[in-house]
Amino acid sequence: MKKRLIAIASELKAHAPFTAFGALTGIACMLLLRNTDRTTAYRLFQLFHPGHVLLSALATASLFKLRQGTKHFLTVAIVGYFGSIGVATMSDCVLPFFGESILGVAVPVHGGMHEGETAHDPDSETTPKHSEQASDEAHHDDHHGLHLGFIEEWYIVNPAALLGVLIAYFLPHTKFSHAGHVLVSTWASSFHMLMNTESAITPVILVGMFIVLFVAVLLPCCISDIAFPWFFIKSSDDLPAHCGCGHSHK
Repeated sequence: MKKRLIAIASELKAHAPFTAFGALTGIACMLLLRNTDRTTAYRLFQLFHPGHVLLSALATASLFKLRQGTKHFLTVAIVGYFGSIGVATMSDCVLPFFGESILGVAVPVHGGMHEGETAHDPDSETTPKHSEQASDEAHHDDHHGLHLGFIEEWYIVNPAALLGVLIAYFLPHTKFSHAGHVLVSTWASSFHMLMNTESAITPVILVGMFIVLFVAVLLPCCISDIAFPWFFIKSSDDLPAHCGCGHSHK
């Protein structure tokens, strides 16, 4: 166990520089698209989050199958599925949401605001125009807050995880760059933050967002690709070297 923990710590240290670069690309994406509507940011999140899940499942299941040498599909599927869904949700959704809350950039709840306005104006009448505006705002609010892809887009995210597991099971030697995983994860986290951000993106907010992206990507991605499958491998004599994001699974 001590050998595994030392190896994992070494991997986290080796991946930190590229993760910082990835976080900078996420900040660049947010600056370039800061004036887009949140629905567009939500659609981009719907693209990159399932992509992250697929790559995470592929990396996790491949590493486990190659090192463990198991031929039991169910075992590979369990490790690959939970290693990707759990970690990608933490990286792309949960940690960015907490970051948004700490930074205070989250979108306000319009519904509560309008309820307050109605309470102060008992004589106000609801017109078709007001109803349409309220409907648009209600739809708009669907895209803010903590977004759990494997529940809300279960028909996209879960199949993406299973596809990654299938590829890993039948083609575990598929070359896969960890760098691609890091970048896709960074962009998914960035668009989760962007679709929830209402405050102006100031220099201080940018620094905070960079820190959130760095943590949200480094820990979960390395845990998914490296640490998670290692804990299911019986032998610790031949722990895989994965340092350097240019490496591939071979």
